[in-house]
Amino acid sequence: MTARGFKVTDWVDPKDHTGEFKRQVSSFRDVIGQVDASGAVPFPAEKDRYHLYVSYACPWATRALIGRKLKGLEDIVSFSVVHWRLGSNGWRFVTADDTDSPGVNAVPDPLPGHEAFTHLREVYMLANPDYTGRITVPVLWDKKARTIVNNESSEILRMFNSAFDDLVAPAYKTVDLYPEALRKDIDATHEWQYDLINNGVYKSGFATKQEAYERNVVALFEALDRAEKHLSSQTKGPYWYGDVMTEVDVRLFVTIIRFDPVYVQHFKCNIRDIRSGYPYLHKWMRNLYWNDAAYKDSTDFMHIKNHYTKSHTQINPFSITPVGPLPDILPLDEEVAVVKAFGKL
Repeated sequence: MTARGFKVTDWVDPKDHTGEFKRQVSSFRDVIGQVDASGAVPFPAEKDRYHLYVSYACPWATRALIGRKLKGLEDIVSFSVVHWRLGSNGWRFVTADDTDSPGVNAVPDPLPGHEAFTHLREVYMLANPDYTGRITVPVLWDKKARTIVNNESSEILRMFNSAFDDLVAPAYKTVDLYPEALRKDIDATHEWQYDLINNGVYKSGFATKQEAYERNVVALFEALDRAEKHLSSQTKGPYWYGDVMTEVDVRLFVTIIRFDPVYVQHFKCNIRDIRSGYPYLHKWMRNLYWNDAAYKDSTDFMHIKNHYTKSHTQINPFSITPVGPLPDILPLDEEVAVVKAFGKL
């Protein structure tokens, strides 16, 4: 049970008559390199001091994983993956006798002193024994202080963008996902994309009332139409802002890559799919996936599909995982029949 009085696997409070999914606000919000009131830096940027716990299933967690690779932090910040199944005790760690393909780098908790930990909940309790919220990923853990620095994906992504610049190779220091000249536009874009697309799929899929579902799914597809229109007018390059990759590409990608394999059927987001209904979004997504290892390596379709369909028993009680769509993602030079019929972009 959660502090709110209902099961971890109940995404909407059964007593909530609105049927609306309401996302929990992240609780750990410290920043690497930030000076505190005493003038000290509680969490300095250091090599091999921090560990990132993620799930490949979670779009929020893979934001951080993509940022880690884009900024060349693979030898600076370690990471591990929890099992794809989210049960009554929350995210669990892989065990030695798991036989159900838990995914790449899905391992028992690898940190010293955590050998007996079976669930991510124990990491949270070590950081704060009085914690009563949901146990979420990503989690940025301080191995020296033995506590959670931050569990808000947007803030971890932004920390990775600049906090370790004195430690990364020169080629990665020039990577800037939040460039000064675009910050106002990036923040404005995040505002509508987060509410209507990133969280919109969840507000549609977890709704327990028809009215709540229809209101949110219509708003979701209106926002996808807006994204498609923007990308259709983008002539300067393959990214949201043309030739400059930014946080917008990272944060939108993690939702769009899951859309056809999961959200269309599992979350009833089926007004259109991406591959046949949004050719510019489809092209933009595939460019990131096939041409940049940071995006491709963070995407494990087995992990994604198994988690959603076998963990969300409130909306899929028999845990049946659909076979399609096939393939999970199309090659760059291949289109579905309906797109072929109207010509290539």
